[in-house]
Amino acid sequence: MANKTTRRRCLITGGAGFVGFHLAQNLLADEATDVTLADNFVRGRQDEDFDRLRADSRVRMITGDICEPSFYSQLAGQAFDEVYHLAAIIGVKNVLERPRDVIRVNGMGTLALLDWFVESDSGKLLFSSTSEAYAWTRSFYDLPIPTPEDVPLALTDLKNPRASYAGSKIFGELAVNHYCQQFDKPFAIVRYHNVYGPRMGFEHVIPELFQRSLSGEDPLVVFSPHHQRAFCYVDDAIRATVAAMRDPRGDNLTINVGNDEEEIEIGDLARRILARVRPGGTIEPREAANDPISRRCPDISLARERLDFQPQVSLDDGLDRTLAWYGHCLKTKAA
Repeated sequence: MANKTTRRRCLITGGAGFVGFHLAQNLLADEATDVTLADNFVRGRQDEDFDRLRADSRVRMITGDICEPSFYSQLAGQAFDEVYHLAAIIGVKNVLERPRDVIRVNGMGTLALLDWFVESDSGKLLFSSTSEAYAWTRSFYDLPIPTPEDVPLALTDLKNPRASYAGSKIFGELAVNHYCQQFDKPFAIVRYHNVYGPRMGFEHVIPELFQRSLSGEDPLVVFSPHHQRAFCYVDDAIRATVAAMRDPRGDNLTINVGNDEEEIEIGDLARRILARVRPGGTIEPREAANDPISRRCPDISLARERLDFQPQVSLDDGLDRTLAWYGHCLKTKAA
């Protein structure tokens, strides 16, 4: 193990991002933990919440591009008990407009991190993957929903820029498996499914619907209203993430992280948000051109079995927490 003392040392790439920030908060709840956050702030946010996190004396910040050698020079001679590799370019808009950057950061960046990891004295690596890994399988395979981890993965239209994200994450899973197996290093891969919560930015369906509802858009335009999703509150996702890292029953496995208990149509989600913001508001359904996936829900049996994971935050509770944060954020910006 990397740690020769009683303190736990953790590295989070993408540490200023949505999941990275909440993960750091969780880890720092243990006084005997030190956290190094790595980010290039292309997508990560330097806001008041992050400034408070950085003010903790146990937090160290390094800035750089995970694809470049200069980033790893900042890690020279260091080892960590836990390495959480969350850095990635995500989001439909980014994927459609910047597929080259998606492949570079998510693919080459992961290879560069693995080259450093297997040569370091660090302990275990966790790689963040995505439910998008399953998205293309449905083209020729009767994809079960809820979807387990062992279904075949496929890319059926390589010219579609959306394949850059799914492909880069499948490649990342492949690289993590074989690097770590060859060098006998423990790892875990988590496939996140529709994680939401405070500080996730405005380019995702829940905060975007909330912001437009708050602005008075009436009727509220809702794309793909009959598409179904199963949303997982970020606190639940973080508990599963830490369990995947620390429970040896999760070693060398790929595990779905999500909530399989509350599937909801996007139109119904919009109505729940409207009820909190502008009761009596109406929606205008439209079809989205770039969202062919009509239903997505994880099978989390493996997480329950190996990690004793059970989602605890209901969708209504999670929406209340999330919208309260965004409401405060928008009021602060307007002040």
